[in-house]
Amino acid sequence: MTSTLIRNARLVNEGRIFDGDLRIGADGRIAAIGSALDARSGDTVVDAAGRWLLPGMIDDQVHFREPGLEHKADMATESAAAVAGGLTSFMDMPNTSPPTLSADVLQDKYDRAAGRARANYGFYMGASNDNLDHVRRIDPLTTPGVKVFMGASTGNMLVDDPDTLDGIFRETPVPIITHCEDTPTIDAIQREYVAKYGEDIPAECHPDIRSREACMKSTQLALSLARRHDTRLHVLHISTADELALFERGPLVDAAGRLRKRITAETCIHFLRFDRADYARLGHLIKCNPAIKDASDREALLRALADDVIDVLATDHAPHLLSEKENPYTRAPSGLPLVQFALVAALECVHEGHFDITRVVQKFAHAPAQLFDVAERGFLREGYFADLVMVEDVPFTVQREQVLSRCGWSPFEGTTFRSRIASTWVNGRLAWDGSQLVGEPAGQRLAFAR
Repeated sequence: MTSTLIRNARLVNEGRIFDGDLRIGADGRIAAIGSALDARSGDTVVDAAGRWLLPGMIDDQVHFREPGLEHKADMATESAAAVAGGLTSFMDMPNTSPPTLSADVLQDKYDRAAGRARANYGFYMGASNDNLDHVRRIDPLTTPGVKVFMGASTGNMLVDDPDTLDGIFRETPVPIITHCEDTPTIDAIQREYVAKYGEDIPAECHPDIRSREACMKSTQLALSLARRHDTRLHVLHISTADELALFERGPLVDAAGRLRKRITAETCIHFLRFDRADYARLGHLIKCNPAIKDASDREALLRALADDVIDVLATDHAPHLLSEKENPYTRAPSGLPLVQFALVAALECVHEGHFDITRVVQKFAHAPAQLFDVAERGFLREGYFADLVMVEDVPFTVQREQVLSRCGWSPFEGTTFRSRIASTWVNGRLAWDGSQLVGEPAGQRLAFAR
């Protein structure tokens, strides 16, 4: 691989915006950042012409469906959609088939990704009611963390035994990430709606069935367990204003780069772009768990990102086929395909004045790297891997034929965004040129500096 010189960029990194150049070395790392860098013999020279240059986004929550559900998606198709969206690293969830409940199954997922993933990859270990011994024996270098479904999940992954939960929070050697919804609360409400409507419950009832009370009850339990055992806890996809009062406000790290918070929170892009009013238009296309709720929740989540109450922004990318989404409510699966348009959707929040672009980079790149100890990624720093995304403020409208996810649709179809992804580099290699994928998959296994 030859070196690449990117000139005349507007770089965004660690709270700063500055004009400059960036050189990618032949080793795929950032060799230099500065002004008026000289081109060398053999350099590929890219004139950014004032476009934004950001660290590639690190998505700490995706469901790429492999193994077991490849008719919906797989690591090749979804990582292709990711790099087209400026996401250069992903962390994939364990609720596959079979679920990722042992070191052997975890290694199988890494083997499947090697040579096929266009973005860098890490895989979570899962927890169940009967795999505590496997959780205890986790090698911290092999996984970003342990996923605990403290709400409904597929297969054997709902952890609802109190003693098991206590053991997981007490003994897990890596960060715990949780899906927090109280299943008994949800089930009781859904029975009432089934009695009223049968299977064909109106989609706009989803946030009432998967209620804010269910979220609060489960999140409070997770936080109480984490505080009891001083556990590193990351609560995923916060969807309500109510839950925000449970989390600490302030920077994720101190001046020396050390984590300040033992308990952190994440929200997802769809909670910032949709609310209850959108069910009338999109129906099951925006059915997800936890549910998209009220406009007041959306506004509160935007403020929480700006105020450092929420630490990470992610996608919870979870593709399903359109034919599956067309089923009646009780059989229509929950989840949205989001990686391809998540960054431009986040930048729309910048255009709307909710926060600036440095905040997007902090929540979508720096914070996931810091929280999960990702080695040498997530920042524009000399010596770090050259995972980069160039963004230009040129409007485009999402059309179905643009979608690279295997499911073949997007909830953003027909939406006009004011920014677009001009280029994505993964490990120094151009992976997306603004209109098409480039080259062979260059994703690498994420390393964790623990």
